[in-house]
Amino acid sequence: MPMHEMVEEITLAPAFHDCDPMQVVWHGNYFKYFEIARCALLQRYDYDYPQMQESGYLWPVVDARVKYVRPLRFQQQVRVRASIVEWENRLKIAYEIFDAGSGERLTRAHTVQVAVDAASGEMQYLCPPILWQKLGVPAP
Repeated sequence: MPMHEMVEEITLAPAFHDCDPMQVVWHGNYFKYFEIARCALLQRYDYDYPQMQESGYLWPVVDARVKYVRPLRFQQQVRVRASIVEWENRLKIAYEIFDAGSGERLTRAHTVQVAVDAASGEMQYLCPPILWQKLGVPAP
């Protein structure tokens, strides 16, 4: 499957409990929205968290970066796009949040996950072949 197709998009609206008294989304809740989009993306490839664990690997997020452009507000309809941008040595997923009405980009971010052998606890320095198989890409 070509890299440009490794994209999933969800639509959501921030809930009241995700916001501060000014009805602006607390910065930490962005990661919740990224997680929802990441889970939808991984489910598309039949390699979500239960399948990862069944294949013998844990995939912790070891790095996460966010660039805020415009604040998200209570009940603002937004689209969260997740796309896989690296998969050889790590699983890097890029995110963008757009206003659902105007299409304006509000936030961009990325997370990095690494494969950890579930039995030994050892970090893997190459992603396991099961990931490439699920993504439909050739092994490096």
